Amino acid sequence: MRCRTVLGGALALLAWLAIPAAAQQPDRWTMPIRTHTLDNGLTVVVSEDRSSPTVGVSVVYHVGMRLEPENRTGFAHLFEHLMFQGTPVAPKGTFDRVIQGGGGMLNGSTRPDYTNYIETAPVSALKPILWLEADRMKTLDFSPANLKNQQDVVKEEIRVNVQNQPYGLFFVFDMNRLAFSNWANAHDGYGSFKDLEGATLADVEGFHRDYYGPNNAVIGIVGDVSADEAFALVEEYFGGIPARPTPDRPDVSEPLNTESRREAQADALAQVPALAVGWKMPGRGSADHAPMAVLSQLLAGGDASRLYQGLVKGREQLINLDGGMGWPLGHAWDYDGPTLMTLFALYKPNVDPDAVLAAIDEEIARIVAEGVPEETLAAAKTKMLADYVNALEPFISRADELAKAQLLWGDAQTLNRVPEWVQAVTVAEVQRVARTYLTEGNRTVIDRVPAAMAPARGIAAPAASAPAAAPTQD
Repeated sequence: MRCRTVLGGALALLAWLAIPAAAQQPDRWTMPIRTHTLDNGLTVVVSEDRSSPTVGVSVVYHVGMRLEPENRTGFAHLFEHLMFQGTPVAPKGTFDRVIQGGGGMLNGSTRPDYTNYIETAPVSALKPILWLEADRMKTLDFSPANLKNQQDVVKEEIRVNVQNQPYGLFFVFDMNRLAFSNWANAHDGYGSFKDLEGATLADVEGFHRDYYGPNNAVIGIVGDVSADEAFALVEEYFGGIPARPTPDRPDVSEPLNTESRREAQADALAQVPALAVGWKMPGRGSADHAPMAVLSQLLAGGDASRLYQGLVKGREQLINLDGGMGWPLGHAWDYDGPTLMTLFALYKPNVDPDAVLAAIDEEIARIVAEGVPEETLAAAKTKMLADYVNALEPFISRADELAKAQLLWGDAQTLNRVPEWVQAVTVAEVQRVARTYLTEGNRTVIDRVPAAMAPARGIAAPAASAPAAAPTQD
C-alpha cells in the first residue's frame, strides 16, 4: 500500500546521507518523534509532519506467527482476518465505509513477531480511525458465522497463493521448516487446513483477551497533527480500556546451524528450476546486526549487487535473483527472534544447482579474503539508506515503522539511529560477519524443479495435498 505525500524531511535526510561521514554534524536532520504511554500500558508514538493534510496510523500488537499455539498453526493470521469482521457496536463493513469512503486506505498483515493494522486518510478522519481501532481492541463480533467465513477465506488464500502457483512460495515457510529447529520459528505460519478448521470461538476469544490488550500494543501516528493533539485523542478513545494479562513469551532462541541442511522438491506448475538459499542471522541489536545488513545489501541488494552481477550477468547461471536479510516477511530491522538472509533465484535448466552454490560461495569467499573497495562499500550504503528513507516517505509507512520500532526495540528513536549504524560499518566488519554467518554449516538449501525434471534428479513427484505456506500480507 502506497500513499503520496510531499517529501519534506525525507529529502533533508537523503541530502544528509550524501555527505561524507566525517563532515556530518551532530545537528543533522532527524525525524521528530514523541512518545507517551497511557496508564493502561498503551504506548503512542507521534511524528508531526505538516507537508500534507493527511495522517497515517498504525496499531501494532506484539503477537505474530511465532507465538501462536502449537496445535493452531496459522491462527495469528486467521485472527487478523477476524479483526475486520466487525464488533457489536461497529458491524462488519463499518471500517471500510468510514475510511475508504472518505478517500483513505487500510490494510493489515501478520508477521513472525507482530500483527499490524494500518490506515491513511485525510487528517479529518483521525478521530473516526482511532474510535474504530479502540472499538475492536475492546471486543469483536465473536460469531460462528464470522469464524467459518474467515476460515474459508484463509483456506482459499492458500489455494490461490500456494497450491495453484508455481513455486508455491516454498522459499518462505519451507525454508523456515528446514532451517530452524525451534517450533516457534519453523512451523507453517499460514496454517494447515486441519488446524485452521479446528479453531474454535473459545480460541478466538482467548487470543483477543490474551494478546490484544492495550498493554501489548503500540500506536504510531504520523502527519498533520501535533503530538499533544494525538496524545489527547488516544487518551480519549483508548484510555478507558483496561490492561489485560499477557502470556509469558516462550523461548524462541536457537543457535546458528553447524551442519548444512538441504532438500529437493518437485513442482507440477514450475517451468524452470528454482533455488532458495538461507543462512541464520545475528540477533537483533547485536554488534553483528548492522554489518550483516550492509553485507546483505552488497550481496543481494539489487542489480548492482555482487551476486546479481556475478551469477545473473557474469556467469549467466541465474535468470533472476531476489532476497535479503529478513526477506520476504520483513526487512533487516523489524525482527525480534531468529531470522534468515534468504536468496531466491530461478536458474537455467542446463545449469547444475551445485554450480550455483559454488558461485555463491566464491563471491562470499572473495569478500572474506579481500574485503570490498571503500567506494563499493560507500555506494552500497548510499543505496541501502536511500531505499530506507524512501520507504518512510508515505505517512502510513512511517507510522508503521515507528510503531514497530517502539514495539520490537523498545525505542522508536531507533529509526533515527539506523543511518548512523549503517554509516559506521567498516570493511573489516563486513568480512567478519561474512566469515561468521555465511558458512556452509549455517546454510540451508532447497532445490525446486519442474515435475518433468524430477525423475532425472531422483526427486519424488509433487504431493497432491498438504499445502505449503505463504506470506500473510493481505
